[in-house]
Amino acid sequence: MDDPSRDFLTELLETPSPSGYETRGQQVWVDYVDQFADDVRTDAYGNAIAVHEGTPDVSDAPEIVLAGHADEIGFIVKSIDGDGFVRLGRIGGSDPSVSKGQHVTIHAADGPVEGVIGQHAIHLREDESETDIEDLWIDIGAESEDEAHERLEIGDPITFSSTVSWLSETRLSGRGLDNRVGTWAAAEGFRQAVEAGTDATVYAVSTVQEEVGFNGARMVGFDLEPDAVVVVDVGHAVDYPSAPSEKTSRMELGGGPAGPALGRGSTNHPAVFDALRSVANERELEVQIEALGVGTGTDADGFFTAAGAIPSQVVSVPNRYMHTPVEVIDTDDLEEIATLLGAFASRADEFTPFAVDI
Repeated sequence: MDDPSRDFLTELLETPSPSGYETRGQQVWVDYVDQFADDVRTDAYGNAIAVHEGTPDVSDAPEIVLAGHADEIGFIVKSIDGDGFVRLGRIGGSDPSVSKGQHVTIHAADGPVEGVIGQHAIHLREDESETDIEDLWIDIGAESEDEAHERLEIGDPITFSSTVSWLSETRLSGRGLDNRVGTWAAAEGFRQAVEAGTDATVYAVSTVQEEVGFNGARMVGFDLEPDAVVVVDVGHAVDYPSAPSEKTSRMELGGGPAGPALGRGSTNHPAVFDALRSVANERELEVQIEALGVGTGTDADGFFTAAGAIPSQVVSVPNRYMHTPVEVIDTDDLEEIATLLGAFASRADEFTPFAVDI
């Protein structure tokens, strides 16, 4: 990964972007794609769309969307008690079981407020029953409700304070890899398609509010009505000790014999799947197959019926420890996905129309 791409990835991951509060992260993404897009725009809810206009005199050149979602899971300030402790609610699928004892940042209007999610000392715990969100509280050092209200207000978003950690040359850990890595891949695949001079009209899209119902994808799909959509998200890597591998397709980190995963089944369109696998084979990119028989749980589920029927496909970045503060990916997988997207968008006219034969 070259330095500009690595810096872009790091900045995306270090910029908080919880669902419904994605503005700062979207600005990072927009600034990057603006360097090579013909136009960049945002809509009323903050979905960001970059476009490369196709060759005008190529009548059958398709319109292709490369997409990832900008939002990350987190928490929200739900209430403040009389002693100044913050009670919190979920943003997306936050996991209370990994939240106790964590440093968090409350993103208030006047600047970040640091806090910790409290945890009883081990000496005082009598049972280890499952933790519910209602059991959690944040200590911001306030001594009263009024003092806390001077620093934050109800509805402020909250993220874990953990940031990017490079475990090795290609193994990257942090919170919210789900799914700023997808928006990175969409932007990089878009850049590669532009540099290849594709005849297709190509959109790179960074959506909002995927973690709370694929909302941004539905908005963008209705607005654009493209010929095909490729969504990049994360999938469950189960190549670690005691992983419940029976619950998902067996997916591993690390390029080589592993690599990106192509979803198959349900939302995933067979013609787009075949096209991506063909491009991967020709580029000698190893891919894994992820069985997704009942939806994908990604923006593909929002796109594919947003405007009647949009052929859609998910490509997954293998990810360990999803929805925790210590997710882990391999950037070799990520770079291969960007290469795959760029090559697909550059050759999309060879695969149109994207339709099933009946």
